Amino acid sequence: MSHKPQLRIPAIYMRGGTSKGVFFQLDDLPEAARAPGKARDALLVRVIGSPDPYGKHTDGMGGATSSTSKVVIIAKASMPDHDVDYLYGQVPIDGNFIDWSGNCGNLSSAVGPFAIANGLVDPSRVPDNGMCSVRIWQANIHKTIVAHVPMTNGEVQETGDFELDGVTFPAAEIALEFLDPADEGEDGGAMFPTGNLVDEIDVPGIGRFKATLINAGVPTIFIDAASLGYDGTELQPAINEDKAALAKLEAIRAAGAVRMGLIDDVSKAAARPLTPKIAFVAPPKDYVSSSGKPVHAGDIDLLARAISMGKLHHAMMGTASVAIATAAAVPGTVVNAAAGGGTRDAVRFGHPSGTLRVGADVKQVDGQWVATKAVMSRSARVLMEGTVRVPQD
Repeated sequence: MSHKPQLRIPAIYMRGGTSKGVFFQLDDLPEAARAPGKARDALLVRVIGSPDPYGKHTDGMGGATSSTSKVVIIAKASMPDHDVDYLYGQVPIDGNFIDWSGNCGNLSSAVGPFAIANGLVDPSRVPDNGMCSVRIWQANIHKTIVAHVPMTNGEVQETGDFELDGVTFPAAEIALEFLDPADEGEDGGAMFPTGNLVDEIDVPGIGRFKATLINAGVPTIFIDAASLGYDGTELQPAINEDKAALAKLEAIRAAGAVRMGLIDDVSKAAARPLTPKIAFVAPPKDYVSSSGKPVHAGDIDLLARAISMGKLHHAMMGTASVAIATAAAVPGTVVNAAAGGGTRDAVRFGHPSGTLRVGADVKQVDGQWVATKAVMSRSARVLMEGTVRVPQD
């Protein structure tokens, strides 16, 4: 019996924020995988090592968590006044498909460095020293991200003293601007898709929950932690080892997705695990983070915990951070109430790994709330570069 040799595809393995993924240039993919469709999905799912019934990703590049089971495709810009197109895919650990419905805010921080290092940014705009601003077209949600990438002696600076809770080692700071982060891509709609700052979601057999449903960064359902029996200081084991709790949160997420107009029936939520996100928030309270670092109530505005791909996230997704900051800036939302009410243009929240500060500019236009920009800092670096090998079948 004859066997074909494995495909060899140029790739770079990168960390961006508290996530990591396999980055490809579009033109380096096999021709059949350069366009959306089954061939592309089959290839990239196999790169990650899904579906894996053992939940380990032993035979692929994935890390068997929602934060490390990701793929990115970078291409020359298709939009005027942009440097690159950035397409993000979330690969379920046990699923044989890719969810392309949203963005990864953490990996967004790695796109600018990738684009500069691979010659995709006009050399005349790249300083030898200083800051290079890379304009990124986020192709999943049709939004602009501006990454401010530090340069030293003509190369992307990756090392530095910027510390990010959820990442073990310090690195160079990369500031990200998410422009006009509301009204998510193909799904469209207002920042508050139901027109309400607070809705009541009825989940048969589980209960009724007051929630803020928002499109900013990523479609997100915010619930008051107390209504779920939590205080907002929970770490991963408290949620992820409780199958009943995860099922309850998924049921609420599915009902919220219908209310937001993202799906027309709760049965379709399983095929769209990436979006919307569901998160619960609470007023500040002392707790100890997953690293053992104390977090003091006086140092934060609120507590936030978010579910990603069916599990409590070890830190906070970048796009969900945008949603938190935006919702916190609007008086009357569940998030704003947890933060103590009032108006604000920035928020520092506590998550399982520590704290994060995110800024958001919001305003009312013709009686409707809109977000003009959200800003946060992340870091990124290349972990490995070369070729990834994939069986041809």
